Parts: sequence; structure tokens; C-alpha cells
Amino acid sequence: MFKIAICDDERYFRENIREILADYFNIHGILYEIDEFESGRGFVNLGINLTKYNVIFLDINMDEMDGMETAQKIREVNSDIFIVFVTAFINCAVQGYSVGAIRYILKNNENFSDLVTECMDTISMKMNYAIKKISFNFNEGIRNVSLERILYIESRLHKLEFNIMENVLNKYSLYAKLDDIENELADKHFLRIHQSYLVNMKHIVKISRYEAALNNGIKLEIPKARYKSVQEIFVSYKGEI
Repeated sequence: MFKIAICDDERYFRENIREILADYFNIHGILYEIDEFESGRGFVNLGINLTKYNVIFLDINMDEMDGMETAQKIREVNSDIFIVFVTAFINCAVQGYSVGAIRYILKNNENFSDLVTECMDTISMKMNYAIKKISFNFNEGIRNVSLERILYIESRLHKLEFNIMENVLNKYSLYAKLDDIENELADKHFLRIHQSYLVNMKHIVKISRYEAALNNGIKLEIPKARYKSVQEIFVSYKGEI
């Protein structure tokens, strides 16, 4: 999953960048989260929590703490985040090298959208980010599904129901055994929490009180007999990522 921060004191540009990125990730079948910040100060005040972001689109010309100072503060905490300067002026390029900025994108460039897209292509390549897809012959037709977008698979009345996050949460079904799908996805971080549920651990927020809470608000039961082993596997997974 890509986690993106947009830091700009102009709402118009925050929303514009968000729309371009949302289109990019949806086209490529990539899960993402985008958070917006109105000031550099607001972002650096996250402290160690800013390390969760892969990329920040950062305006240079902001009041109180400008983009360059913000970038310097970021580098004190996070050396891995990709910094993309978005600016109306291109007079800070030399300083930008000192904080390892990957791009400067001019706000008034008529190809602004294309430049943001090209920037994300470059970042994806540098991260060696590959979208893992698998083909399923659903009753609704054959679909190539991004594994990241599968929330969980439920066994119901001799068929499996796949809950897949696309533009909205969609359900697709096929006739198969959950045991077989579990074996097929054995190395893809899917966890059998119940005889009827195979869950993508990327989407589990927490496990407690004999249930798994997913990041879309759904809660799935975990039988007492499985609870300890499920909890141990999930804790181990969280420690690896």
C-alpha cells in the first residue's frame, strides 16, 4: 500500500494532486491512503509517525515553515520518504539536492497531471513495487484481481464469496473449497481466522475479543479454538512489515 502526504497551504492544489493520484492508483489497482496537511509545521509535528509515509508532495512556498525547512526536518526523522517539491518557482533546485528531492514539479505547468503520473512511475520503479495479480474464474466472469484489493474470502453454501475493494466494495463468487484457495494464497499473507473466513492481513486493523476488525469497519468472528494461533500469526506479521 502507498501512503501519501500532500503538504500545501492552498486547498486547490491539495485537492488537484489528490485527484491525480487517486486516478493513478485506481488505474493500476494499487491500494493507497492520502492525507492532507495545510502546513509544514503540522506535518513535522507528527514526529516519528511521519515515517509511515512513502511519498510527500511538498509545496515550497508556505508561511511559517516553508517547504525546504520542512524537508530538512523530515530528513532528521525519515531518510527513506520520497520528497516531491511542488512549487510555483524553480529557484530552489540546488537546495533540493541536499534533502534528496526526487522531483520538482511546477504548479503552472500545462502538463502538471502527466508530470505527477511520471513521478509516481519513477517512485514505483525505485521501490520495486509490483502489483501481484491473480486470475479467478468467477461466476460473474474471469477477472484479474489485485491481491491487495481482496479484503477477505468467505465460504458460503458450497461457494466462495470474494470481498474485493474496487471503487466500492464488490462481491464475486465461485464454486471452490476454501482449503484450496488457502493453499493457493499460502505465501500471500492471507490468514484463516475461521472455518469460513480467509482474510488478507493487510486489511486487519486489530485482533481482540475473538474477532478481527478490518479497516473498512467489518468485524469477523474468530473461534476460541483458533484465537491464540491467529493472534500469534498476526502479531508476527505486523512485526515483519
